[in-house]
Amino acid sequence: MNKIFEIILIITVLVSCKNVKSENTQTPSKTEFQEIITDNYELSKPTENIKAVLILFPGFANKAIDTKREFKIIEITKHNNIAVIYMNYNQKLWLVKDEKLKLAEQLQKILLKNELPITDVYIGGYSSGGNISFLISSFLNENKNFNFKPKGVFMVDSPIDLAALYKSSEKNLERNFSEVSVTESTWIIETLDKRLGNPYNNISKYQEYATYTSETNNIDNLKGLKNIKIRLYTEPDTLWWKENRMADYDQLNSYYIKRLSKDLKESGFNQVEYIQTENKGYRENGDRHPHSWSIVEKEDLMKWITQ
Repeated sequence: MNKIFEIILIITVLVSCKNVKSENTQTPSKTEFQEIITDNYELSKPTENIKAVLILFPGFANKAIDTKREFKIIEITKHNNIAVIYMNYNQKLWLVKDEKLKLAEQLQKILLKNELPITDVYIGGYSSGGNISFLISSFLNENKNFNFKPKGVFMVDSPIDLAALYKSSEKNLERNFSEVSVTESTWIIETLDKRLGNPYNNISKYQEYATYTSETNNIDNLKGLKNIKIRLYTEPDTLWWKENRMADYDQLNSYYIKRLSKDLKESGFNQVEYIQTENKGYRENGDRHPHSWSIVEKEDLMKWITQ
């Protein structure tokens, strides 16, 4: 009888331990996310415990929907409880003072309206969106009228030097090699001529508005970034650009981004990372293109934001 009692007792204890273990190892409930779509932006945010905010600017002709398609970062941001704001703000290569003010007001309104934390904000952009990211981040950090300051900013293969862009476009028109290149270059020269003039005659307008002017090593428009984290992503695939656009290395965004990195570091910007990638540039449809969101390693970007 005692033997039977001992067996029953052992079984009871084992079952109890198993139940306790099962209770303790249950998968924790996932944080719910809220999706908000407006004319100006799209937002994905945790309903609680938001650790940071990532604001993304698209390329020149793109919108939030294009960023979401080409830069599939949402699952990683959800895993890290990070809210993402996909901006529709586009078609800008630079910002004048009034545009900076209005954009800063818009961003602050988005953060406050959606009850997002203002102490951990990171801003990044692809192509011309990288120019906007750097210019508005510098403006925000220098302006005391706004109660949020970006902690970090990054760009993805952006055309930062407008004077160099003008001169590169002239070369493209002379070569007349690629229809895409000719169309784009024609528009660039016409736009810059109309708004900023000819850089050969007067470089001052270009210095006033460009993210960077390599001819004069001018970084005045980035002064507000000196004490925050900076990342510069680019993929200088010179063979691809030569075969597809007949472009030389000194015509590439990569060339000027590398020079900017050097000038920033020499000017005391001590949190600058120049990230040069290789064979990572692909569009969402599988087409090889070094000028793409895909050159950003997403897990590493999350570490940069959260650590």
